[in-house]
Amino acid sequence: MTVAADARTAELVAFFTEIYGVAPEQAVRAPGRVNLIGEHTDYNDGFCLPMAIERDVRIALRPREDRTVRVASVQEAGRVSFELSTAIAKDASVPWADYVKGCAQVLLEEGVELVGCDLALTGDVPLGSGLSSSAALEVATIHALLTAASVALEDERIAQLAQRAENAYVGTNCGILDQLSSACGMEGRAMLMDCRTLVLEPVPVPDGVSVVIADTGKRRGLVDSAYNERRAQCEAGAAALGVSHLRDVTLHGLRAAADAGKIDADTLRRCQHVVAENGRTEAAAACLRAGDAKAFGCLMDASHDDLRAKFEVTCAELDTMVGIARGLDGCLGSRMTGAGFGGCTVSLVRDEAVEGFVAALEKAYAAQFDLPVAVYVTRAADGAGRLDI
Repeated sequence: MTVAADARTAELVAFFTEIYGVAPEQAVRAPGRVNLIGEHTDYNDGFCLPMAIERDVRIALRPREDRTVRVASVQEAGRVSFELSTAIAKDASVPWADYVKGCAQVLLEEGVELVGCDLALTGDVPLGSGLSSSAALEVATIHALLTAASVALEDERIAQLAQRAENAYVGTNCGILDQLSSACGMEGRAMLMDCRTLVLEPVPVPDGVSVVIADTGKRRGLVDSAYNERRAQCEAGAAALGVSHLRDVTLHGLRAAADAGKIDADTLRRCQHVVAENGRTEAAAACLRAGDAKAFGCLMDASHDDLRAKFEVTCAELDTMVGIARGLDGCLGSRMTGAGFGGCTVSLVRDEAVEGFVAALEKAYAAQFDLPVAVYVTRAADGAGRLDI
């Protein structure tokens, strides 16, 4: 879908023109996402229930006659230039550019005939917040490079290539959830995602409730966090039961493996969360189909409690934000969203209570933590595509 131009787009076009001395020819965008439920299930071939959000990464572009790619960012320092070759080097002084370079690298490896281009980007997805700023940048970059080269790929394929860029080039072993959400989101719908088949089922968010995202202000870097350790524990649990992924494991099977000494106590707890979370996510989609927001909220609460006690990826800031939210009028459920260790929470709130909820949540959290807090209401947005300029 093509999105109409606005003030942010005008600022991006002006920035591009200032940097390169000529106006861009085209522009693309890709949204961040919030995961309503289904956390740390994607790389276990399980189920997730994300929705694309209104915040996004936008890239203005202009093809070149050579094989040079030049990149500048409105928000980030440093300008980047690299050649389209089979081995694109990293530059530690400009880490954000790794996401752009990684996308170019995987497209070349895929055999896509890329052309040089000038790129300028801007984004309003908070970095390190758990709203997938990196996936938005990757998906937008692939769209930009393909657009410059007049090449088209299916949305699902774009998501897979974006994931490969983050795994193989950036070095974060993320699953497909973030990139698929950004590439394939649908306005007004959450998406029940089968991470094994990549089948997406749109499910409506019930009338009368709003999705409220609260940024704790606590930042984390996935590469430097315990994310990769958790993933390794999940893989170990699956291997111990003779399957490729925890998607095919039952809670009974996990307990039997632990009793037989095949997995340790920590691995058992990690795997128990994933197996239970898959069931919760399928149940949550059924609640949305039935319009049962209250039951959906209860599943959100259970998800967070498991992420805290069994998967151990919450933190004081996340737990406090969730605890405050659950105690406010109109809140049906609240949980951390994203990989954890910081970032955002997501709450389901009755429409009539949203204004008071936002104000009370900001005030109560700020009284406990000296961190920048942002709370905002969002809606399900369309996935990546063209941007009018």
